[in-house]
Amino acid sequence: MTSTETQPAPPTAPTTAPPPAQPAAGDRRRWYALAIVMTAAFMDLVDVTIVNIAIPSIQRDAGASFSQIQWITAGYALAFAAGLITGGRLGDIHGRKRLFLVGIGGFTLASALCGFAVNPEMLVASRLLQGAMAALMVPQVLSIVHATFPAHERGKVFGLFGAIVGLGAVSGPLLGALLTEWNLFGLEWRPIFLINLPVGVVAFLLGRRFITESRAPRALKLDLVGVALVTLGLLMLLYPLTRGRELGWPLWGQLSMAGALVVFAVLVAYERRKGARDGSPLVELSLFRVKSFAAGIAVQTVFGLALGIFFLVWTLYMQTGLGWSPLRAGLTGVPFSIAVSTAAGLSVQKLVPRFGRGVLQAGALVMALGVLLYLAESERYGLGIAPWQMALPLVVMGVGMGLIVAPLTDAVLSEVPREHAGSASGLINTVQQMGNALGLGLVSVVFFGVIDDGLAPAQVGPAFVHAFQHALGWVAAVLGAIFLLMFALPRRPAQHREGAEPALSVEQEPELVG
Repeated sequence: MTSTETQPAPPTAPTTAPPPAQPAAGDRRRWYALAIVMTAAFMDLVDVTIVNIAIPSIQRDAGASFSQIQWITAGYALAFAAGLITGGRLGDIHGRKRLFLVGIGGFTLASALCGFAVNPEMLVASRLLQGAMAALMVPQVLSIVHATFPAHERGKVFGLFGAIVGLGAVSGPLLGALLTEWNLFGLEWRPIFLINLPVGVVAFLLGRRFITESRAPRALKLDLVGVALVTLGLLMLLYPLTRGRELGWPLWGQLSMAGALVVFAVLVAYERRKGARDGSPLVELSLFRVKSFAAGIAVQTVFGLALGIFFLVWTLYMQTGLGWSPLRAGLTGVPFSIAVSTAAGLSVQKLVPRFGRGVLQAGALVMALGVLLYLAESERYGLGIAPWQMALPLVVMGVGMGLIVAPLTDAVLSEVPREHAGSASGLINTVQQMGNALGLGLVSVVFFGVIDDGLAPAQVGPAFVHAFQHALGWVAAVLGAIFLLMFALPRRPAQHREGAEPALSVEQEPELVG
C-alpha cells in the first residue's frame, strides 16, 4: 500500500525571467521553512495511504455502504485533482505562503471533521473538503522550496523530498494499522485523522513565522469555468459508477455517464476559446499535439486507474476476505513499499539514462507479472494464504511500479516545449489523480460486481477472495495496455541530468515579496 502520487518533473522558466532573490545561504530560517513544508507534504502522502488500511474498520464501525467506502477514498482524489492547477495559480497570484497557510489550516480542520464524523455521509463530505484543501497546500510546497533555496542547494533539498516520499509510502500503512489496532480511547479508526490536528496546528504556527512570502511575477489567470466543467464531468461519471450496482444500474445513471462525455466536449471547446482569448486556460490543449505528451497523459491516467483499483481491493481482500487484522495487513505491505522505493531510485539514477523507454515498458511487464503471480498464489492457497506467500508477488509488483513511477513524468515532458513545461507538469499530476479516482469508482464493477448480495457470514470470505482474483485479472490487463501505450513515448527522454528539480506549478520563476 503506497502512495499513488508520482514525482513532479524538472522545472523550467523562460530565459527572460529575472532570477529570484533567494535568502542568504547562511540564513537558517530557510531550513525551518523546509521542515515545515516537508511536514505538510508528508501529511498529504500519509493521508493517502493511511485511510486505505482503515477502510474495513470504517465500514464496520460507521456502517458505511460499499459505495460510501469508495467515495471516502475517491472523493479525496477527485477534489485534489480538480483543484490542483487552480491551487497552484492562486499561490502564484496571492502568495505561496498565504495559500500554504490557508491550505494547511483547512486540511487540519477537515481532518478534525473526518475524525469526529457522526455518519458516513459526513465523512465523505469531510474527505472532499480535505482533498480540496490539499489542492491548495501541496502545489505551494515545491514553489516555496524553489523560492527559498539557491540553485546549488536544490539537489540536496529535492533528495530530502524523495526520502520523504519513500518514508510516507512505508509509514502510512503501518501508522494506520497501529492507530486502528490500538483503538485509542475507544475511538476505533478516528485517530488516523485526528493525528493531523497537532501536526497541522504546529506547522501552521511555525509556517507563519519562518516561511518567506513569494509569488510569480507573471502569474496565469484563474479558469474557474474550466474547473467547474472538469468537476461536473467527473461527478457525472463517478457518482453513477459507484452507486449503479447498488441501485440496479438505473437509466438516469447511464444517461449521466453519457452526459459526462458531452461535458468534456464542452470543456475542450471552452478551453480552446479561453486559450485564444487570454492565454491562461486550465488545460493547455496545444500540448496534446506533442505525441509523446498525449501518450504520456494516457499512460498516467490508466496507470492511476490500475492503482486505484488495486489498493482498495487489496485492503478489502486481506481484512474482510481473509479476516486479517489491520496490523497484519499493514505489515504484509512493507516488502511492496520497500521494493517500490528501491527500484524507483535505481531506475532514475542507473537504468533510464542507459536504456531509456525500455525501463518503463519493462516496469509495466514486471508489475503485470507480479499481479499474475499474486493471482496464482491466491488461487493456490485460498483462505489459508500466509503473508510470506504473498511476499514474492508483492516484491515483483513493487519493482515494476518503481521502474515506472519515478521516470515517467520526465519521459512525458521530454518533448514538451520549454515554455509549457510548468503547465504540462501540473496537468500530469492532475490526470494521475483523476485516473486514481476513476479506478476507485470502477471497484464497484470489477470487485463488488461479482459479489452477491445477502451473503451468509461463512460465504463472505470466499466471495471476497474470488472478487479479488477477478479484479487482479483486470489490473493485469490494464498494465498490458500501459505497455502498449508506452511505445508512443520517446525512446530516450531528453531530460536526464544530475540534480533534476521538480517542476513548479507555473512557468515563471518565483519572486520573493514582503
